[in-house]
Amino acid sequence: MTDLPKGWSVRDQDHLRLNDITCLSDNWYHLYRVSFDLKRSDGTWQTQQREAYDRGNGAGILLYNRRDRTVILTRQFRLPSFVNGNEDGMLIEVPAGLLDDRDPASAVIAEVEEETGYKIGKPSLVFDLFMSPGSVTERLHLFVAEVTRDHQEGAGGGLEEEGEDIHVLEISFADLVPLMADGRIRDAKTVILVQHALLTGLFD
Repeated sequence: MTDLPKGWSVRDQDHLRLNDITCLSDNWYHLYRVSFDLKRSDGTWQTQQREAYDRGNGAGILLYNRRDRTVILTRQFRLPSFVNGNEDGMLIEVPAGLLDDRDPASAVIAEVEEETGYKIGKPSLVFDLFMSPGSVTERLHLFVAEVTRDHQEGAGGGLEEEGEDIHVLEISFADLVPLMADGRIRDAKTVILVQHALLTGLFD
């Protein structure tokens, strides 16, 4: 078997034996083909092959302004959504980004400033989730943070050198459920965080 990819922490288990890991592509992120033996519930072993796309782990955050009863979201072009039926390719999302060797809290604080112009203190972690475990290795750390208008110190917009052209949105609490219901907000991490806020009374 080849050496484990950076950041992977896998080893043989009572129900799993790794056979081979082959890198199929390292153009932008990394695509691996993994061969393994999996012990089935009847005690027999079955050899399987799966592909896993490794783009690193990420963090996202819901910024909520309780005083003004609004949330701060972003809107940007997402090619994968465009080729899969999202007519203009634009998605409304919470601020988010890859960790890039940073701890999740530090990464999300930096992403918030780059994307929205808001400077925040320590955010509160609410979830550590696998977003698409059938094919993507990514773990997404999801946070919330209360803000006021005083936290906004810049225009945001993202980094031009990374191809970002991000629009900053301020949306009222009252509009969030209708926007999710009619599909104008359809990004999973955003829906998860908004539902968390509603269920826990974060907006109250």
